[in-house]
Amino acid sequence: MRTFLQSDKALITCMVQADNPDRVKELITKSRPEGAEAYGMQFCQLLPEYQNADVYRDLFAFAGNAPTYVTNYRYGTNVGKPDEELADGILEIAKCGATLCDVMGDLFGRCESELTDDKEAIAKQRKLIDAVHEAGSQVLMSSHTFTFTPAEQALEMALEQQRRGADIAKLVTGATTRAQQIENMRIINLLKENLKIPFLFLSTGDCRILRRIGGALGNCMSLCVYEHDAFSTSEQPLLRDMKLLQDLI
Repeated sequence: MRTFLQSDKALITCMVQADNPDRVKELITKSRPEGAEAYGMQFCQLLPEYQNADVYRDLFAFAGNAPTYVTNYRYGTNVGKPDEELADGILEIAKCGATLCDVMGDLFGRCESELTDDKEAIAKQRKLIDAVHEAGSQVLMSSHTFTFTPAEQALEMALEQQRRGADIAKLVTGATTRAQQIENMRIINLLKENLKIPFLFLSTGDCRILRRIGGALGNCMSLCVYEHDAFSTSEQPLLRDMKLLQDLI
């Protein structure tokens, strides 16, 4: 089975967010012939009655040989759940066959930068990452600042994610000026030159170009959606546009 770690190019990863498994399957079915190479399933959006091992296994089987990237964030139907419960969910998802599980950088120690420096929290993260690896899945560690982050600071954050045992580093920052957009381009180059693991670097605000050409610059995956609906991320480009851009580049 393909993984996000062994591809020679950024995998076109179609995010299939929904509150029920039938809609997830519908999006997979529609996106497959349009060029989707992997699927991003945000199980934090599923209604509670669908957050169970039977549904997870069924969806992973439905995805076939395509790699699956799964999140279990604090939003959606997970609002109010303690981090320990979210961690248990991540491990269950890994045991059910997810290719790549997202571990938030501030899990067990919530903070604004989404990369905790609390030693106890970091120790718990390392233990969880080891358990996910033992279950047969890989780990992406994510930090969403959603604000402009200088290049050297962004690099240090990604290096810290690498030190904690992540297989892929993920940063989502922000940009509101042209100078910040240029700095984001420098960041992606620094990550490419200094990290020993693959990475995904994205930006909110005015720097949406990274979501479209980041795969050509070094990102290990290109996130997109088949169509925009109430659950999709509006900043993620459409699959057909992403496929066209990749082919042209």
